[in-house]
Amino acid sequence: MMTPTSDCRTADIGRCPRNRVSAPRPAGRCGGFTLLEILLVLAILAMASVVVFPNITGLETRTFSTRVREAHTLLNLARRTAVVSGQPGVARFVITEPDDPDSRQPSPFVAGRWDGNGLQLAYLDSTERETDVTEDLEITFYPEGGSTGGVLILSAGDRRARITVNPFTGRVDTEFLDE
Repeated sequence: MMTPTSDCRTADIGRCPRNRVSAPRPAGRCGGFTLLEILLVLAILAMASVVVFPNITGLETRTFSTRVREAHTLLNLARRTAVVSGQPGVARFVITEPDDPDSRQPSPFVAGRWDGNGLQLAYLDSTERETDVTEDLEITFYPEGGSTGGVLILSAGDRRARITVNPFTGRVDTEFLDE
């Protein structure tokens, strides 16, 4: 036997559809939800929104952090490649794809490529001159441990990060500027 969601009045027992299947239900009687049931559903929806919505808004933050870590990892890979192979190691940062793929010949010692699609990238060279990167940028690491050096500033919306490459040691450090 099923438990009813709402109770009929005792005077209307003869007309209640629970008691007679063939009888039509009178308007406003024996139907609908109780206030308790509606509040319970609203409470469940509120708890679900608390769990779901922070994860959706945090997705952009995690994506930016992941892209910054990828750039940092590429720079470290180029540095290790240069030291191990005895040849210069190059980390290439690509912002936009060229119209003609053969228009720019790649350096023979490219350790990897980072795609900056959707991010803004600025570069501070060793003379502290900042330029917005609109074409490919290559940072070269040398077998002796040095590099071309500089500072990469990555930004997306209100998020910013700085990746510093020491020109003398080749050491790579990352700092999130918005935390």
